[in-house]
Amino acid sequence: MPSLAPAPSSATSPASPPSSPASRPLSASLVSSLPLTATLGAARMLGRALVLPLEPTAELRDLHRQAWSALPDPWPPPEDWIPHISLALNVPTPARAAAVALFTTDAPIHGHFVSARSYNTETRTLTNLPNLPPA
Repeated sequence: MPSLAPAPSSATSPASPPSSPASRPLSASLVSSLPLTATLGAARMLGRALVLPLEPTAELRDLHRQAWSALPDPWPPPEDWIPHISLALNVPTPARAAAVALFTTDAPIHGHFVSARSYNTETRTLTNLPNLPPA
């Protein structure tokens, strides 16, 4: 099975995006929860982004909640988070149907999360969250 890392969310939220990397350590329970089984659904548009949605299991939501609580300026809050893997951002309207069709599959894709990270939408940078084993 492929290894998958949680992708940043493109969900629209009234909250601000994070402005700095993680500063609080993640709990031991988060570290021990990895790897975490992941199931990807059919490609779809989420706003202007082409995404593969993730099955929102209780374990995945708990991982997000714990990672979110470890950030100084977290975004989006757990109740607004839409679990997904981003394939392309800002897909032009005329290309959206073709983009979805290109990534459509009959079977769900299964894999594992082996790490957690945060995406800063202002600086467009990724930060690996602390205290996690290397991927």
